[in-house]
Amino acid sequence: MPALDPLFVLCAACVILPLLAFGGIMIFTWRRPFLSLAVSLTASTACLLIAWYIFWQRWGDPTPLILNVDWMVSDLVRVPFGFLLDPVSQLMLVLVATISFLIQIYSIGYMWGDPGFGRYYADLSLFAMAMLGLVISSGLLQLFICWELVGLASYLLIGFWYEKFSASEAGKKAFVVTRFGDIFFFMGLAILVIFYGSLDIASINAAALAQKMEPWLITTCALLIFGGICGKSAQFPIHVWLPDAMEGPTPVSALLHSATMVAAGVYLLTRIFPFFAASAPAMTYVLAVASLTYVLSSTVGMVARDIKQVWAYSTISQLAMMAMGLAAAGLAHGTLFAGYFHLTTHAGFKALLFLCAGAFIHHYGTNSFFMMSKGGAKKLTIPMVTVTIGALALAGIFPFSGFFSKELILGNLWHLDNKLWVGIGLLGAFLTAYYTFRVIFVLLFPRPEDHPAWEKYYEPVAGGHGHGHGEEEEAHGHGHGGHGGDFPGHAPEWAINLPLIVLAGVTIILGFLQGTLERFLLGESHPHEMNYLLLVLAVGLALAGIGLAWWDWGRKGATWEGFLSKVPALENFFIQKWYMDHFWRWFLNAVIYNIFSKTFTYNDRRVVDGGVDAVALGCIGSGRFLSFLQTALLQLNLLFMVLVLAGVGIYLLMGR
Repeated sequence: MPALDPLFVLCAACVILPLLAFGGIMIFTWRRPFLSLAVSLTASTACLLIAWYIFWQRWGDPTPLILNVDWMVSDLVRVPFGFLLDPVSQLMLVLVATISFLIQIYSIGYMWGDPGFGRYYADLSLFAMAMLGLVISSGLLQLFICWELVGLASYLLIGFWYEKFSASEAGKKAFVVTRFGDIFFFMGLAILVIFYGSLDIASINAAALAQKMEPWLITTCALLIFGGICGKSAQFPIHVWLPDAMEGPTPVSALLHSATMVAAGVYLLTRIFPFFAASAPAMTYVLAVASLTYVLSSTVGMVARDIKQVWAYSTISQLAMMAMGLAAAGLAHGTLFAGYFHLTTHAGFKALLFLCAGAFIHHYGTNSFFMMSKGGAKKLTIPMVTVTIGALALAGIFPFSGFFSKELILGNLWHLDNKLWVGIGLLGAFLTAYYTFRVIFVLLFPRPEDHPAWEKYYEPVAGGHGHGHGEEEEAHGHGHGGHGGDFPGHAPEWAINLPLIVLAGVTIILGFLQGTLERFLLGESHPHEMNYLLLVLAVGLALAGIGLAWWDWGRKGATWEGFLSKVPALENFFIQKWYMDHFWRWFLNAVIYNIFSKTFTYNDRRVVDGGVDAVALGCIGSGRFLSFLQTALLQLNLLFMVLVLAGVGIYLLMGR
């Protein structure tokens, strides 16, 4: 037996160790929280070290390294199982391992005292295993399997507090909606394997670059695979699951929204970027869907009152912006760098924003940033400073990381012939800055107790140090320090603050590593021509958004009424989230239940059950008919038998 490549062993360890941690906790240690924590954290630390070792070991080597064994082989199809190490997968491997590790550290403080502490860390390990496996998969079928495991793990984490009806419903909604997109993904893979014969990622990309595939095949498969991307990365019109997924613990929200689950869709688009870029119609469709998603999510973010909802819609908008950058690059024969660089910077500052939100929720027991402001949120120095750093990055303000990556994407859009796309990008920059600093200014500048704004924004709060789900959650025992018998004292504050400081540092310095990362990903750093007009427009609109937010929510005389309140119909349209939830409810009732469900029910009752009933009735009827031949007269029966035997005998004699 040939010796295994050491890198293959390390990649396999990245997947197997979290899986062993999941199994070990669920079977042996789930009742012992600190032992479960030790098992999960050990596996996560090992994965972190392995990821960074591979990153360092292969630094400066852009040549893809494929470590495969044959999984299924036939005359027509070959399906490999293994790992693909190239700059794209190596960078994502480091991001996922790092964010997962920081989330595990943060969760020590946030989940302290929770009765499901051990189960929570088991689910985190399962999620890490699936995501790490997805990132380094060498084939699309293997990636799809990990993709589904990510969906399963996210369902478990979103519905972690399953005693709450809303949490269990949110988990099911996320699972069902993302599976809807995955149907298209699987159809794309099926067509690809039938007509091309391979699901090897490197082979598919090379064939698309060399134009060895039929254009119709590329376009069809790309559009179908993009259906799966829309589900996972919450793009229009199947984005509706993501805001509801905030029912899970806040560290889970940070995990899903930064470099893992929702980023998996954009990562797939990056992973097979040459394949997508070979089809202009597919890229145009991606650009149109992402642009619509960008505007929709930005407008809804302007009216949300739940801090996690605001960051959730900002995630949808930034994922759309990444897709816009990749699509524009594909149409203009550019590189994947702009979109992927924004995926990298976004991982840092979005994890930071969610973890800061968790720190406020943990302290004030509410998700409303208005009530956090009333409780004195600005006195929490570390969360307040770091959330402002994350907000500046999200708004695209220099020198924070979001500024650099957003400028690259806007530059890609600028080079397209149709300036509508860059116009949408600039509009999104303005809206993003507005809704982001609406949160910051409300937190920093609370209104007095007797201010009329509290008639609108006041909400009863269960009390501090809850998980922010109100009295119902407290009743379910999700409190912190001292509530659980195995948890001595209060939750350690360092566990919450340390990841915030680390991520804030990453958010500040990552933008200045643009050239280094470009050389790492592409093998060379291309000089970017400075477009001063675009720069002035982008920065000017971002500052205008911040200025308008200051006028509406920050200044001393601000009434905490957004400018949208002057157009009530439009404000209500955004509050109702463009009525997309209403649309899907109507779709479920009118199409799924009234057409498909009724048709299948009719088919089940009339065809399936009816067929069985018909056979039974036929047996009964034929038995009754034959009973008339049975007269109970022995002579007639013997005569009948003789006649039958005579007939058979005559037939046999004539046959000879």
